Amino acid sequence: MNEILQTIQLSKRFGSTVVLDQMDLKVSEGSVYALLGPNGVGKSTTLQILMNLQQPTSGHAEVFGHDTRRISAKDFTQIGYVAESQEMPDWMTVESFMAYLRPFYPNWDASRADELLREFDLPLGRKLGHLSRGMRMKVALASSLAYRPRLLLMDEPFSALDSLTRDELIEGLLANIEGASILISSHDLGEIESFASHIGYLDRGRLQFSEDVVTLTSRFREIEITFEREPHIAESGWPASWLNVEQSGSLLRFVDTQFEQMQTTAELGRVFTSVKHVGLKALPLRSIFVTLAKASRKAA
Repeated sequence: MNEILQTIQLSKRFGSTVVLDQMDLKVSEGSVYALLGPNGVGKSTTLQILMNLQQPTSGHAEVFGHDTRRISAKDFTQIGYVAESQEMPDWMTVESFMAYLRPFYPNWDASRADELLREFDLPLGRKLGHLSRGMRMKVALASSLAYRPRLLLMDEPFSALDSLTRDELIEGLLANIEGASILISSHDLGEIESFASHIGYLDRGRLQFSEDVVTLTSRFREIEITFEREPHIAESGWPASWLNVEQSGSLLRFVDTQFEQMQTTAELGRVFTSVKHVGLKALPLRSIFVTLAKASRKAA
């Protein structure tokens, strides 16, 4: 599968602060890629570099095979960008804003634009500055989908939205992407899990992993062990993939980040004795994210 965008040894510093540290990211054409990580780890910076809104300190990024520092006007007509902090001309009405954008995009589909405005129930005559945050995000998404972009970049689009508005945005997105590739950064992990095909986890400036959702969720398991009697737990010699160990009396709980049935069973037999019961539980994406964030904070 071809990459629609990638970063090669991408680094970004603000003074002495390293935000991105030689990051290699690849997003395949047709995928919905969610870039996750704690606040301040460089997710927004990555998207801004891809849009040529910021310049890398070293390394580079590519979109459609072109260096983003030399991205063409034609390329921009195939990229949609929806960001939490996106600025719009507050004095324009919804209708005049859509009309203003139309000449810039050769593939603008007027009937689709009208359909999106109806679908999102947007007030055509109201000024953008008088819209709620949720409505502004709907306008941003509608204006990006109207020209059928090849690539859609979304930076925290669901942040601080109420559940109904968030659901409407996601439903509108899924109904209108039609083969477009999406790179989205978000903390709304439950929603991301419902439609993302690939996940990247960014922490301390580096991409810690990048894989498809099925592979990711299959290798994380919460393991709960009940012992015959309260054990003395020493973590030395344990696999590095066992994280966030908690003990309460004769009960021990931790997360295995490299779960494989036979290998994990063998490791449990090597490390523990007097085991009464072993329980395994698959983790949703939100719990995986929390596990990694806690482990990162502990290691810092």
